[in-house]
Amino acid sequence: MTGGDCVAAPLPIPPNGYTMTTTTANATIDLLKNRRSAPAPSLMGPGPTAAEIDELLTIASRVPDHGKLARFRYILFEGEGRERAGEIIAEAFKARNPQATEDQLRFERKRLLAPLVIAVVSRAGPHEKIPEWEQVMTAGAVCMSLVIAANAMGFATVWLTEWHAYDRGVLEQFGLDPSEQMAGFIHIGRNDNPREDRARPVVADIVTSFKG
Repeated sequence: MTGGDCVAAPLPIPPNGYTMTTTTANATIDLLKNRRSAPAPSLMGPGPTAAEIDELLTIASRVPDHGKLARFRYILFEGEGRERAGEIIAEAFKARNPQATEDQLRFERKRLLAPLVIAVVSRAGPHEKIPEWEQVMTAGAVCMSLVIAANAMGFATVWLTEWHAYDRGVLEQFGLDPSEQMAGFIHIGRNDNPREDRARPVVADIVTSFKG
């Protein structure tokens, strides 16, 4: 630093050639420390553009994946497709609950309310080398990467499942095979209002040191 200029010192260059400065490192830490989920009904438009969606999915696919199996995939819910998905959920709820009121069905129709909802589907299954549990964790990493990337773009998010993520009739109509599972629905929209943080784990309560 010379002449009174304040320049962020570059950190060591990773093997892929990307240089992270202390400024970008601090911004990443700030995002991870301060991210808050937003209630799904509070997520307003406009949602991500087609280019932003492509970037989100590209980023989310860059996750630890033992064996490079890529046993996950995406389903996008937006526009009329999102509304039809809401009808499918409400119809399944009615079948489960014949006495459901119209208010309850209206609530179920709005399960996928954000401008964009990205479903992450786990395709985990038997493999000669890679445990199925590790494949499932990869799909979870995809969900969290979507959340972080969307927040970094300036959107608000919430990662939800709810009952319809486990209803095979709903999942079949969403195009899932019997062997596939729903890792989560990532709701993405805009919410600039302050959000209170929830109680977080006390680190000292969940850490032990192995002594042998």
